Amino acid sequence: MTFEQVNARVTKGLLHQWQVRNSTATIPHTIGQLRSAGNVDNLRRLLVADAPPYRGRYPFLDTDLYKTLEGLAYEIGAGTAPDGAPEFFDEVVEQIERVQAEDGYLNSYFQDPACAGKPWEDLAWGHELYNLGHLIQAAVAARRRMGDGRLLAVAVKFADLVVARFGPGGEEVTCGHPEVEMALVELFRETGDRAYLVQAGLFVDRRGQGKLKHRIFPPEYFQDQLPFRELPSVTGHAVRMAYLAAGAADIYRETGDRSLFEALDRLWDDMTATKLHLTGGLGSRHSDEAIGDRYELPPERAYAETCAAIATMQWAWRMFQATGGAKYLDVFERVLFNAYAVGLSADGKAFFYDNPLQRRPDHEQRSGAETGGEALRRSWFGCACCPPNIVRWTAQLGDHIAAELDGALHITTYAGARIETGPIALAMETEYPWDGDVRVVVERASGEPYAVRLRIPGWARSVTASVNGRPVEEAEDGWLTVERVWAAGDELRLRLPMPVRAHGSHPYLDATRGTVSVARGPLVYCVEQQDCPVPVDDLVLSAAQVAGAAAGRQDGLPGAVVLQVTAGTAPPPSAELYPELPAEQPEPGETVPATFVPYFLWGNRRPAAMRVWVRNK
Repeated sequence: MTFEQVNARVTKGLLHQWQVRNSTATIPHTIGQLRSAGNVDNLRRLLVADAPPYRGRYPFLDTDLYKTLEGLAYEIGAGTAPDGAPEFFDEVVEQIERVQAEDGYLNSYFQDPACAGKPWEDLAWGHELYNLGHLIQAAVAARRRMGDGRLLAVAVKFADLVVARFGPGGEEVTCGHPEVEMALVELFRETGDRAYLVQAGLFVDRRGQGKLKHRIFPPEYFQDQLPFRELPSVTGHAVRMAYLAAGAADIYRETGDRSLFEALDRLWDDMTATKLHLTGGLGSRHSDEAIGDRYELPPERAYAETCAAIATMQWAWRMFQATGGAKYLDVFERVLFNAYAVGLSADGKAFFYDNPLQRRPDHEQRSGAETGGEALRRSWFGCACCPPNIVRWTAQLGDHIAAELDGALHITTYAGARIETGPIALAMETEYPWDGDVRVVVERASGEPYAVRLRIPGWARSVTASVNGRPVEEAEDGWLTVERVWAAGDELRLRLPMPVRAHGSHPYLDATRGTVSVARGPLVYCVEQQDCPVPVDDLVLSAAQVAGAAAGRQDGLPGAVVLQVTAGTAPPPSAELYPELPAEQPEPGETVPATFVPYFLWGNRRPAAMRVWVRNK
């Protein structure tokens, strides 16, 4: 399938608000945190005698700089970077150039003369190749968006060292944290050097062959218990798994290796059927940030790391690029508006690392093994992989609005936007995801027949569409296709009704059996204690009550659509932890009003209990 990136720019609506917030709040905050946490000093110290010690617990903190630089490349290239950001970009790039070793090696932890470790001695946890992956992605972004090739020269030199050391005929090892695979494929696309594509394939193929030394966690954590093509299910550390799959999808696109695609499609279907939270979050276990067993999806212990949300979207987008399949974009959208969006506070300066679907009244926020913790989002983390990942992903949202596949324009994500490709230029207007009306106006056309395809979300029912007021045919396989000779001023309208929906869960999913959740359009909703007159644990909700919910607005959540629900209340619970059940269950108590808010907005007021899944009886 021939894929071409189109020129798409978000101009209005929620995604535009996110991008403005990214530029005006999240990026300045992130730059400040990178300075105060020592990430910048870790490079600078290598240039002076008698340098102070490396700051930070982990050997991969350079990646936080690289991810931020990738986001800045988009902002600077678009002319939307905040004050000080271009200077920060230049400062860090210049330090990177000066610090890089003569042979191309680059890592501020292992290059420290006082470091007890040696380069390449611990690929399971050293993350040097993971670092290289994010360096490459920043470098490619800088070249494409800014016309700045400085980082690319650094990345190529480092990548050439890796190919020489670990390529054909070299050491047959792989990295403990996948990420470099998709970056190497992108470097191949940028430079035309096929050695990078070959290297990416080698790193995927070496997994499951005993090439990695395992410590702390077993092979499954690293997706290293079996060769990739033989994995029966997504497994292990969630971010690692999704990054690995995204890299394999890139390799498939370039090589056409059907055995890779068959594994990818099987793993994808298994994940979406048995291992993905309602919000699109991936990961059920805190101890190893792992995916867990099939149907192991506890809402209050959902890990659903923000980085895993980004990795899942990267995998989804690549599967769409390879196949044109709308099912992948349905998951992309679910993750984008829920599991991803919840990771950042409304003011853009605080972050969730893990993203559960429930908070109990006595819960303390924790992101690992430390005791105590804050009740809501944090301004930064000791392992701060998620905040700069948000910076780069939000900056590049325009890349995921539309694409040209096999000569047809596919509009994949609905937002106020301008979309331009060779044969056509469009302006899209919509208040999505709050409203399901989408208006697309042609601004320029070639005068030749051309197909525009609109994605019909899997949740949508009774969809209608028209061109210049005339109805068009129904959708097929998740796409509504309109092919014609377009003219400037033509108007394509899509209407996606957004009734409030009730969702249950698979009977094997024990953690949410006997509960119901609420959704509208692509958004999952939750109830916070401040919006409920009884404890949220005592709320009882039926599908009929969900269907009768009224959509409206609420002070304190500007712009958001909230849902007013009349729910039941449970009778007082027994004081016993495991009481004997009576032969007949008591009837629900009185009804109460409750307000459900978009899940991605929870936790922006005061600390309180929260539920996505509410008792059904």
